[in-house]
Amino acid sequence: MSNKTIAKNVVLVILFAIACGVASSCSHASPSGRYAVNSSELSPDYDKPVQVGRIESVEITESSGIAPSFCQSDVFWTHNDSGDDAFIFAINLKGKHLGTWRVENARNEDWEDLASFKDATGTCYLYIGDIGNNKRDRSQLRVYRVKEPVVTGDAASSRKKNPLKTEPAESLVFKYPDTPRDAETLMAQPQTGDVYVLSKRIDGPSGVYKIKPQFGSQSVVQAERVAELSLPAVPNGLLTGGAISPDGKRVVVCDYSSAYELVLGGAAKFDDIWKQRPIPVDLGDRRQGEAVTFSVDGRSLIATSERKNSPVIEVKSK
Repeated sequence: MSNKTIAKNVVLVILFAIACGVASSCSHASPSGRYAVNSSELSPDYDKPVQVGRIESVEITESSGIAPSFCQSDVFWTHNDSGDDAFIFAINLKGKHLGTWRVENARNEDWEDLASFKDATGTCYLYIGDIGNNKRDRSQLRVYRVKEPVVTGDAASSRKKNPLKTEPAESLVFKYPDTPRDAETLMAQPQTGDVYVLSKRIDGPSGVYKIKPQFGSQSVVQAERVAELSLPAVPNGLLTGGAISPDGKRVVVCDYSSAYELVLGGAAKFDDIWKQRPIPVDLGDRRQGEAVTFSVDGRSLIATSERKNSPVIEVKSK
């Protein structure tokens, strides 16, 4: 277990104690000692969570982000947290290992999330967020864009033995407009390719930052703060992952325990979605949940967690 993982677990214990101290009761505490929403608060639009598989590769010890492929059937991409090098892994919905790739021209300083994007020409990319900043000592963060590798079924590839290689990644270097932030949530808007980074906070709502996709630019791009997001949880800004649905009408975010969905009604512009009320969605038993995404058809939520052989959880919409 990495020092970072230990630190996160300590934070969980402290947060639970705080939640019990400020609440009239600890009725929202799950059996694992984490804050959880009541069943009456859950979204009526989703079925109960189902474990559909388990991550097969023992190299995936901290599945910190997950994203579906928009170009290849039954392919999902994930990566480890900051303890790993610049590797991405392909799995299917059951968690079967489909290959390991080293991301060329990239460095894993503190990778926290990834998103998939398909451009107007039909080319599929992965956006990888090197956005972790626990000590708030990184004034500039980075998002990598790499062309999605073709999965050929070479499951024998691994980090130490014959890793495959991606095409060279392009970088987007950015800074926040206010103060350095820690973040674990990266999203790509499917219609525009805009990048969204949502900060992780213990002392208040998450900040929502929008970044124009200027990959390959030599300039440092300043993110635009467009909103703040408060979850119906304690603490209310402790986001660990998220994604935008393929149609751009829904957003899902998660903390260590649950997911929360925002739905955009009517013909409103996308950034109005941050004004919507987050509705909790049960993601089942995740030991340290840091990754959630939509399926490629947008009809399910897919979630993983850190630790080896993490379960793959699917929550289907009704």
